[in-house]
Amino acid sequence: MIFQPEFECINAAELKTLQTQRLRHTVAYTYDNVPAFAAKMDAAGVKPRDVVSLKDIERLPFTQKSDMRAAFPYGLFAVPMEQVVRLHASSGTTGSATVVGYTKNDLDMWSTCVARIAMAGGAGPGDIAQIAFGYGMFTGALGLHYGLEKIGAAVAPVSAGNTERQIQLMRDFGSTLLVATPSYALYMYEAAAKLDALGDIKLKYGLFGGEGSTEEMRAAIEKNWGIQATENYGLSEILGPGVSGECLEKTGLHICEDHFYCEIINPDTGEVLPDGEWGELVITTLTREACPMVRYRTRDITCLVREPCACGRTSMRMLKVRGRSDDMLIIRGVNVFPSQIESVLLATPEVGAHYEIILRREHHMDTVEVRVELADASLLEKFSSLEKLAADIRARIKAGVLCDTKVTLVNPQTLKRYEGKARRVTDLRNEVES
Repeated sequence: MIFQPEFECINAAELKTLQTQRLRHTVAYTYDNVPAFAAKMDAAGVKPRDVVSLKDIERLPFTQKSDMRAAFPYGLFAVPMEQVVRLHASSGTTGSATVVGYTKNDLDMWSTCVARIAMAGGAGPGDIAQIAFGYGMFTGALGLHYGLEKIGAAVAPVSAGNTERQIQLMRDFGSTLLVATPSYALYMYEAAAKLDALGDIKLKYGLFGGEGSTEEMRAAIEKNWGIQATENYGLSEILGPGVSGECLEKTGLHICEDHFYCEIINPDTGEVLPDGEWGELVITTLTREACPMVRYRTRDITCLVREPCACGRTSMRMLKVRGRSDDMLIIRGVNVFPSQIESVLLATPEVGAHYEIILRREHHMDTVEVRVELADASLLEKFSSLEKLAADIRARIKAGVLCDTKVTLVNPQTLKRYEGKARRVTDLRNEVES
C-alpha cells in the first residue's frame, strides 16, 4: 500500500519543479526570519535571489549542531512562540541541548511523512502498534505515534522500559507491530522466550529506528520474532522520524523528497559528491515552518540511489547509515565503524547479538577489545573450542576491518541491556595509561 502515491510516485520532472519552488521559498523565508542564517548567507556573499535552481544550493552555507547550540533555545526559530505548539529537545549530554519547535502545519506534515514510511513498512488500518520508544523530549515515540494513528492503526503508547510488562501487554493486546530500537527488540525477544510467551505473540511487522543497525541484526530480529523488520530514519534537528523509511523490498530508505532535499558531501572538504558515492548526508527542509534548516550536516554516512524500486515508489533512497563521521573510530591510523565489527559478530552463530567495544591506550598505542556474549553457555565447557572461536572472530574482524582486536567471549546474559539506544563503544583512551 502507498499512502500518498501522488507524491511517493511522482515523476522526476514534476519533482524537480516542486523542489525548486520549495527550495527558493525556504531560502527566502529563512533569510527573512532567522537572523543567524541571514548573517551566514551575507558572510558567504549569497542572497536569496541567487538561488534559482537546485544546483544553486551548493552556494549556501552549511548549518551544524553548533549553530543550534549557539542559538539556544529559540534563536533559530522562524516564527513567534505564539505559533509554536510543540517543543522537543536533545538530551544535551555533550553540550547545550538542541531545541526544535513545531507549528500546527509542521505537526501535520510530520505525521504525514511518518504515515508514508509506516505504510511502506507494512503497517495499515487494523494493526495494533506497540510503541516501545521512550515518550518525552525525544522525537521518536510521538513521531511514530501520530503517523500510525493517521493510517488507522491502534496505538499502544507503552513507552520504553519494564520489559516484562511490555511482553504481557503484547500478549494481552495482540500487538501486530512493534516500534523500538533494534537492540531493544532483541532484548524483548530474550525476555519473551524466558517468559515462555512467544507462542502467544502475534507480531507481524517491526518499524525500527533510533540507532544504527546492520543487515545481520535485521536478520536476527526477523528470524527470532518471525516478522518483517524495516528501518526508518530521522533526526530532531530536521523533523524526527519520517525523513525516510524502507519499504518491504528493503533496498534502501525512501526519502520524502517533496519535504526534504538531500545531498551527499565529502565530510572533510564539504564537496558535493555524485549519487552512488558514500559520504555525509546533508538535508534541507522544504516545508518546515517553525525551524527551517538549510544544508544541515547530519554527520551520518550513507549514499543516495535513484534506481527504480519494485514497490512502485519513485523517490530517491538512502542506503542504511554506515555510521557517523563523528563516531568513526580511528585506531592506529585505520578508520573503523562499529557497524563493521557488528557485521562480523552477527554472522557468527556461536555468539549472540550483544557486544561491547572497549578502546584503551597501552604504552602509547591504541588497543581494541571486543567483548561478546556466547549464544550458548555450554560452549564454555571446552576451552580449546573457545580459543579457536575467539581466534576465528579476531581473524575475520582483521580481514574485514583491517584492525587487530582482542576478542573476549563472555557468558550469555552478562553484558548490559539497553531499553533505548544501545551504547556499544566505551572509549577509555583519555584515562591514565596502563
